[in-house]
Amino acid sequence: MSKKIRTRVIIILLVTLAGLYIVFMPHTRKPGLKDVSSWAQVKENLQANIHLGLDLKGGSHLVMQVQTDDVIKGITAKNAEAARAKLTEKNWPFNDIQAGVDTVTITVPDTSKNSDIISELTTNFNTATPEGKGWSASEKGNTIVFSLDQSVQNLERNRATDLAKQIIENRVNAFGVAEPTIQRHGGEGSYQILIQMPGIDDPERVKNTLNADSNLELRMVVKGTQVPYPTKEAAEAAAKTMGGEVFQYRQRADDGSASNTEGWVVLEKTPVVTGIDMRDARAVTSQYNSTNYEIDFSLTPGGATRFGKATGEHVGDRLAIVLNNEVKSAPVINSQINDRGQITGGFSKRSAEDLALVLKSGALPAKAVYIEERTVGPSLGADSIRQGVTASVAGLLLVVGFMLFYYRGSGINAVLALILNLILLLAALVMFGATLTLPGIAGVILTIGMAVDSNVLIFERIREEIRNGKIISSAIDVGFNKAFLTIIDTHVTTIVSAIFLFVFGTGPIRGFAVTLVAGLLANLFTAVFVSRTIFMWHLNRKARVETLSI
Repeated sequence: MSKKIRTRVIIILLVTLAGLYIVFMPHTRKPGLKDVSSWAQVKENLQANIHLGLDLKGGSHLVMQVQTDDVIKGITAKNAEAARAKLTEKNWPFNDIQAGVDTVTITVPDTSKNSDIISELTTNFNTATPEGKGWSASEKGNTIVFSLDQSVQNLERNRATDLAKQIIENRVNAFGVAEPTIQRHGGEGSYQILIQMPGIDDPERVKNTLNADSNLELRMVVKGTQVPYPTKEAAEAAAKTMGGEVFQYRQRADDGSASNTEGWVVLEKTPVVTGIDMRDARAVTSQYNSTNYEIDFSLTPGGATRFGKATGEHVGDRLAIVLNNEVKSAPVINSQINDRGQITGGFSKRSAEDLALVLKSGALPAKAVYIEERTVGPSLGADSIRQGVTASVAGLLLVVGFMLFYYRGSGINAVLALILNLILLLAALVMFGATLTLPGIAGVILTIGMAVDSNVLIFERIREEIRNGKIISSAIDVGFNKAFLTIIDTHVTTIVSAIFLFVFGTGPIRGFAVTLVAGLLANLFTAVFVSRTIFMWHLNRKARVETLSI
C-alpha cells in the first residue's frame, strides 16, 4: 500500500471512529465497556445524545400574542397623571385631562398658557421615553393633544415583546423542559412568541404559569386604620380621611382551619418595594402547618436598602403584601427587616411553586393571549419515530439493493460511503446539539438520495471513459475529476436553499434544513474522498487492473 493511500485510509478510520464515538458513547460521564456490551445500553446512549423535537417526543406547541396596545396605553396613562400633577403644581388651570391609546388630551378654560403647557409637558413626556423623543403637541382652540409618534410606538411594542419572550423563557427553563424553542413568530407587527416544549405532560399548568401575573408590592398600611374593614365603603371613608388607597384583603388561614379573613384595607399610595426588586423566590413548607406552603423571597441590594429603611422606621406598624392588587397578609413589623421576607396564605405545594417561579422570573410587560395551541402525545411521537425510521431503513435497503445490482462490485464502494455518510450526519447533529424532528428524518432520507446521486454521477462518468477506450486507472481519475464540479454545484445550490429555509423558517422547517446541510457536507467527504480512496486501494492491489466491476 502506497504512503498516499495509507494516509487517506488513516484519515477515514479516524473520522469513522470519531463519528461512532460521538453518536454512541455517553457525553456526561466517562465511557466504559458497558456502553458497548448490550444493545439496550447503546440505545440509551443514542437517545441521550440525539435530542428529539416536539413532533417526535411529544409535548406542547403554543403561539402567544403580546397585547402591546396595553403597553402604549400604560405609557399614555402615566403621562396623563404626570400632566395632571404638573399643571396642578404650576397652578395652570385646566378643565379635563383624558388618556387615549396613544394620545393625551388636555382641555383648558383659555389658551393663555397653551405655549407654556406644550413646552413643559413635551419635555417631560419625551424625557420619560427611552429614546428621549416621540411626543409632539397640536392645539385646536381650548384643546391640546399630545400624540406619540408611530415609530416610537413600534419600538416600545418590540421592546415589550422581547421582554415578554425573555420572561417566558425564564419560566419555561424553570420547568426543566429539555430543548425548548422560544422565539419571535410571525411577520413584522404581529408581536407573537412561539413556544415549543417537548415532553411536557401538563400543558394547562404551563399555560397558566406562562401567562400568570406577578405584580408584587410591599406597602405600608396607613397608620391608624383598621385591618381589615368589613366593607369597601368603610375603607373608602377611612382613605378619604386618612389618605391612601383601598385594596381588597383576603388571607387564608395557615393552620388549615376555615377561619379565612376577608375585607378591605387602606394602604400607602407608594410601594416600599415591588416585583422589580425581587432577586429570588422559592416555595417552602409552612412553619404552622406542614400541608400548607409559603414563599420565601429575597430582594436586590437596592430593594433591600429601601425595605430595611422603611421597616426600621415603622416598627410596630403593619406591612401589607400585595399580590396582583390583592392583599395576602398584613403582618405587624416586630423589628427591622433587610433583604428577606415571606408571603403566607395557605398555598398548596403546586400553587406556591408556580407563584415563586412567576415572581422570580418577573412580571410580563403586557398580557399575552394564546392564539394557537397544539399538543402532540408521546404515543403519536413514538409512532412518528417508528414510521420515520422504517421509511429510512426501507429507502436505504432499496438503494443498497439497486447499487449492488446495477453497479455490481463498485456498488459495495457506494454502500460503504453511504453508511459512513449516515454516521457522520448523526455525529454532526449530536456535536452541534441539533434537535431531530420529523422533517429532519425527511432530510435524512433526502440525504440518502443525494449521496446515491453523487455516486451515480461518478460511476456513470467512469463507465463512459471505459467505453471510450481508456484504461481503468485513467477512467477512474477522469471520472472523478469530471464529476467533481457537478457534485460541488448540486451540493452548494442545495445548501444555499437549506440556509434560506433555516433563516426564514421556524421549528421543524429549520430541523429539516440543519439535517440536510449536515448530510450534504458529509456526502462531499464520503462520495469524493472515501469512494476514491476505495478505488485507489483496489487499483493498488495489482500491477495492472484490466477490468472493473461497474
